[in-house]
Amino acid sequence: MNVHHLELFYYVAKHEGITEAVRKMPYGIQQPAVSGQILQLENYLGVKLFQRRPFALTPAGEELYDFIHPFFSRIEQITARLRGEEKAHLRLAASAAALSNHLPEVLQALQREVPGLRLTLRELTNPELEAALRKQEADVALAVLHRKIGPGIQSVKLLDLPLALAVPTSCTVDSFEALAATAGGGQLLHPLIGLPKAEPVAQLFQRGLLASGLKWEPSMEVSELGLILHYVAKGFGFGVAVDIPGVAWPAGVKKIRLPGDFPPLTLGALHTGELKSVAARFLELVREQAGILKKALRKSGGSGER
Repeated sequence: MNVHHLELFYYVAKHEGITEAVRKMPYGIQQPAVSGQILQLENYLGVKLFQRRPFALTPAGEELYDFIHPFFSRIEQITARLRGEEKAHLRLAASAAALSNHLPEVLQALQREVPGLRLTLRELTNPELEAALRKQEADVALAVLHRKIGPGIQSVKLLDLPLALAVPTSCTVDSFEALAATAGGGQLLHPLIGLPKAEPVAQLFQRGLLASGLKWEPSMEVSELGLILHYVAKGFGFGVAVDIPGVAWPAGVKKIRLPGDFPPLTLGALHTGELKSVAARFLELVREQAGILKKALRKSGGSGER
């Protein structure tokens, strides 16, 4: 098997298409040459490795990419390591919530351990995190684990965070059971503030409602969890929230726990291949922090494990 053909396939799979691969390769090569050599590889193997339009790896392509990814993905890393440039550089991608809650404390602990630590922090949406890892733009990503992880990416579960309802303190409802009793024909009509339907928190909440035999559609959609609490405090309605230990809710908002029918929000760390030492130590510290949060959840009556 021609190793150069494998390298070309690696870049095509990583960048999800021949055109984008040609733009991103570290050396010059024309698109027809790449297409021709990939075709030679497919003919040699006797299988189709990917669909061209829209781009999608076939099962055989995923298997081959998983096999070659650990080698080709580490070439730049080992080059930088040999040059001594990347030993203290951590490139981290995460959601806005992950970057603001508890993560600064973890990074401070890492900074005390790693002299000259250099950080690159990128705030990305959950779908963008895998792409950043594949393109080697991040060493580790902190993500919501709510769907199958793509080929070549490893995941480490960190913590289950329970969902909760944020309610104005002026509201007389003090339990989910009391709220459910107000439903007419299984339909709740109270104003509800939530994230867009594509967000994992919104999907988990709707799954829990379905399991409880209830329907409740948002009357207001906002872009982040912090805004939900803000608008609940202003009296705009109930809000779908995440119960994060150690994160105070604003004045004017009280918390209503949800029953076990509501799945938790599972947080995890994603990475590709073997981690360099600074990223491996960061992951250890994140897991230690997750352990502390699990204990806090159990103590408060929530659950860090499901």
